[in-house]
Amino acid sequence: MIGRWLGNRTRRTRRTGPLAAVRTPPSAGVLSCRVLDPVHEPVPHAEFSVTDAMGRKVVGGGTDPYGSFVATVPAGEYRLAVSAEGHTPYRASVAVAEDSLAPLGDITLRAARPPEQPAPGDWEIEPTHSSIAFTARHIGLARVHGRFNSFAGVVRIADEVERSAMHVVIDAASIDTNVRMRDDHLRSADFLDVERFPVLEFYGDRLAHRGGGKWGLTGALSLHGVTRTVTLDLEYLGLGNGVEGEVRAACRATTELHRDDFTMSWQTMLARGIAVVGPSIRVELDVQLVPKG
Repeated sequence: MIGRWLGNRTRRTRRTGPLAAVRTPPSAGVLSCRVLDPVHEPVPHAEFSVTDAMGRKVVGGGTDPYGSFVATVPAGEYRLAVSAEGHTPYRASVAVAEDSLAPLGDITLRAARPPEQPAPGDWEIEPTHSSIAFTARHIGLARVHGRFNSFAGVVRIADEVERSAMHVVIDAASIDTNVRMRDDHLRSADFLDVERFPVLEFYGDRLAHRGGGKWGLTGALSLHGVTRTVTLDLEYLGLGNGVEGEVRAACRATTELHRDDFTMSWQTMLARGIAVVGPSIRVELDVQLVPKG
């Protein structure tokens, strides 16, 4: 009865062409669409999510190189959400009938309005509302989450935004994973060696716009006496006002580091039976900036 009722509400479409060969379980149907940009070009890797009436996710993923996706779902009513970098998210309701195709056709995304840029000049990181955190996998065990509690930084916004630069200095000894013995080990010569290398330092001056609020910031990271080129995947969140009315700019940035690149090898520690943090470390910056006084 439910399938018949849904079939009456929506024009039931029998599958033809390649989709005719798609085998569906009883009481299931096929949902499909193609995602286009404002100039009607396919949007590959756009993210889609299909949720049921209770808001539970049924299926999700990314579009193929031609901007299309096809999903088999139980017959029923759903909410579809599609998002892509630099575009305004799209949402729609759709009903899927048994043993039929529910085609949404072409979905054209609108270009997202870029957030207002901060005024040219020097902006400093406001540490009270900022954080520098990291996640690493403990060898053979769960992930380790940590942060640095002491840091400072300045962002110089240029008239031509792509020429802007960021300089961040981190107190290596301020590492904090909420386990004192582990933190002492991370400060030791096995890892950060804070007595010899008391700070981590990043200077980035190659800013590339990736659409919407997405940017890439490439620069030099000095860690453990070694300097390597690193690119931050940066998301600019826009301007806002603090509790006292002062203007603030906010952004998030992520990158992945490999400890071997900075000569912090763990092979000798494994040989000694010491369980350590894994070779890859994901770093996340959540930053608020205020004009430098």
